[in-house]
Amino acid sequence: MLLVKTKIKESDIHGIGLFADEFIPRGTEIWRFTPGFDQRLTREQILSFPDLLQVYIYKYCWRSKKSKLYCFSADNGKYFNHSKNPNVLSEYRDGEEEVVMIAMRDIEIGEEILDNYNSFEDERSENDVLDEIAEKFHLEDELDPRFKEVVS
Repeated sequence: MLLVKTKIKESDIHGIGLFADEFIPRGTEIWRFTPGFDQRLTREQILSFPDLLQVYIYKYCWRSKKSKLYCFSADNGKYFNHSKNPNVLSEYRDGEEEVVMIAMRDIEIGEEILDNYNSFEDERSENDVLDEIAEKFHLEDELDPRFKEVVS
């Protein structure tokens, strides 16, 4: 769940991005997985969804390094874009169910909030449901960490 004021708008990096709508000082918690609001899904749950929902999940879910479950941000946190030079850090902390995101430096109003997906997203593995959905529906996710080398 987002913990700071943000807005979504067109991004120079990719599609829609998430932008600060207030000054965010370094060290501020920006987002945290909030049970009951954000979702953790199993492979079986995702495959039981209708086709269009599976495609949506493919675009906006990630597989947690901590729980190995597929996580879904229920708010505009799904619009964080990837960067190899992010202004936030997603980390797994003891006592937290899932990831917490903090500002690595001051973030100005209007600045896009960027994360390095590799800090929280588990490596794809042999029975990864996201790969299965991509194959089933002939999808190519330009946001997949395997394709991020060209994004700064």
